[in-house]
Amino acid sequence: MIVLFTDFGLHGPYTGQMKAVLHQMAPGTPIVDLLADAPIGNVKASAYLLAAYSLWFPQGTIFLSVVDPGVGGTRPALIVKADGRWYVGPGNGLFELVRRRCEDVLSWDIDWKPEHLSASFHGRDLFAPVAATLARGDPPPGQPRADAMDHHPDWPDDLAEIIYIDHFGNALTGLRASTLTPNNRLAVGDRFFQRARTFGDLPPGTGFWYANSNGLAEIAVNQGRANLDLDLTIGTRIQVVP
Repeated sequence: MIVLFTDFGLHGPYTGQMKAVLHQMAPGTPIVDLLADAPIGNVKASAYLLAAYSLWFPQGTIFLSVVDPGVGGTRPALIVKADGRWYVGPGNGLFELVRRRCEDVLSWDIDWKPEHLSASFHGRDLFAPVAATLARGDPPPGQPRADAMDHHPDWPDDLAEIIYIDHFGNALTGLRASTLTPNNRLAVGDRFFQRARTFGDLPPGTGFWYANSNGLAEIAVNQGRANLDLDLTIGTRIQVVP
């Protein structure tokens, strides 16, 4: 299958145009809309989201991943194969955590160019055709990269920041819950949140953190919206307190 992970948003023609290319070039291939509202232009936050959510898909899945504020610039265009899953998109750090957390990693520079390549929509003109090529079983259209090293070694393995606000107002962090203890609290400024198993374990209106269904530490409010009730936004810093 081809899985879409973008910051294109839920309105406008961009996802539809990209899907049209996929249907033309790889007809019959299932296309899954994983995320269309990744943090806009925020490659760092998106890298932690992609690493967490891609683990739920089988080997052979192709992630067409476009969070690309440098589109049309000097950043490379990449294919990454990590533990059997394929990732196609800009070489701007979006695959940093995927590569770091996987054991078997190969990378290619995409050297194929379409006849018409717009300066501002590589998702449609470059990355979608390459993803379709892989879905058909063709080899990667590019040259292997000698360096599969991290491009952003300063990014921590777990990011103590809010990286996504979901539809319910819950605030996902870049912290894997498995790295925290049941007694750890998460602090935002002078507010402290204890861990709970799920929403109903605490009274309505209470803020807390829990291990969400994808393994990330998430701050929520029982029967409320953490983003509004606690004034949390993407980029809000978190402290881990013993």
